[in-house]
Amino acid sequence: MGCSGRKTLFFFLIFVPVCLHGASLQEAGPTGPRKPFFERLRRLEEQFRRFQEVTLTHLRDIASNYNVSYNVDVRFRSLAEESQAVAVAVNQSQAAMQGDLAQLRAWVRKIERRSRKADSRLQALDLALSGKSELRAPERKVQKDVGDALRDTLAGLSHLVHSQGARLAAVEGRLPVANLGPAAPGPVPAPSPVQPERPGPSSLKLQRGRQELRAAPEHRSATQDSAAHPQGTRGPPASGSHQAPDGDAAAPGDPPRPVQTPQRPGDMCSRGPTLVFPNASTENVVSLSPGFLTALRALSFCSWVRTASGHLGTLLSYATEDNDNKLVLHGRDSLVPGSIHFVIGDPAFRELPLQLLLDGQWHHVCVIWTSIQGRYWLHVDRRLVATGSHFREGYEIPPGGSLVLGQEQDSVGGGFDSSEAFVGSMSGLAIWDRVLVPGEVTNLATGRELPTGAILTLANATRLGGFVQRANCTCLELCP
Repeated sequence: MGCSGRKTLFFFLIFVPVCLHGASLQEAGPTGPRKPFFERLRRLEEQFRRFQEVTLTHLRDIASNYNVSYNVDVRFRSLAEESQAVAVAVNQSQAAMQGDLAQLRAWVRKIERRSRKADSRLQALDLALSGKSELRAPERKVQKDVGDALRDTLAGLSHLVHSQGARLAAVEGRLPVANLGPAAPGPVPAPSPVQPERPGPSSLKLQRGRQELRAAPEHRSATQDSAAHPQGTRGPPASGSHQAPDGDAAAPGDPPRPVQTPQRPGDMCSRGPTLVFPNASTENVVSLSPGFLTALRALSFCSWVRTASGHLGTLLSYATEDNDNKLVLHGRDSLVPGSIHFVIGDPAFRELPLQLLLDGQWHHVCVIWTSIQGRYWLHVDRRLVATGSHFREGYEIPPGGSLVLGQEQDSVGGGFDSSEAFVGSMSGLAIWDRVLVPGEVTNLATGRELPTGAILTLANATRLGGFVQRANCTCLELCP
């Protein structure tokens, strides 16, 4: 509906009631009895007013609906434009994706060709390597057999050297008595300590070679003795022979040998500092620093020891974060008196007999171990007391732990127990990362020289806890 039509209708609706109202006033003046007509006319006027209000309401609704329809058309047009823009963007993205897919297909084809070439080359290399491995398999087997034979030979030679070294030490101990004769009074004097030149690696090899050459003639007998009498014991003498004081059987008809007076360990001098552990306190502990800097596949522990209690206690304890008993030499008061547990990587251990140390005198002790066939040796006063094999074979003692003397660690650097404490004195303690040969053990026990290559000594004692005392004795017999 146009704007002019709406204005005409509006004026008409106003003009008609005004005219009707004037006519009614003119007719009502002269006459009086026409009231029902005017009442009807007023009712019609009221109805017309209501009709006018309803009409205006409808007109307003029509106008508002027209505005809404106009806004809807605008929105539809904008949506159509946006949809066209989206369609254009989708078409462009599809074109770009098709181009990228074409490039990817080209790259995939190239990669497939290269992978086929690489597969063919790998197959050729595999065939070549399999052929070479088949050719080298006998060589590897031969090398393995040679390596096993060399290891077995080395282990046998080590055992032979230790057994023959013990016999040579006994023979050397008898030589001064034989030279002096039966009229020699008193004990044999101890040789004065000599400070030789520190031999280099070549001289050590020559020295070991001479010891092996000297031990070669008695190879057969020593092997039989070690196999028949383990733990350093001797069998009964044969008929017609008597037992020599040093354990060697004398031949029939030979004159009796003079009884040898053993050399007193207390006569040894210039042994360095001495550590005195006066009682079984858990605070009496000595720390060695630095500990093991590298992993150990062989170990030699030697020291002069004098105990002052009925059991040995703990000589050495090495603990790490993953195992507090990586290396331990300890004897609790609950064990057999004189026995000590040699532990490497708990729970593996060997029980060593050290009853000789319970007499309250100085004794020289050496505990030696190698991971080759797990062999170990125990020397007391340069004599081979115990030996064995297959103890932690191929094992490696790790570095970086805590190393203490006199107490057994239940945790790194702590967890001490008074029943495992060492009460007594230690002197000349040293640790090597190799196997000492019997000649070197004899030199240590007689005060001749200190073998080269010691990784730890009492000079590495950084902390003396509790009542532990450091004494500088000129000779062991003068130590407290």
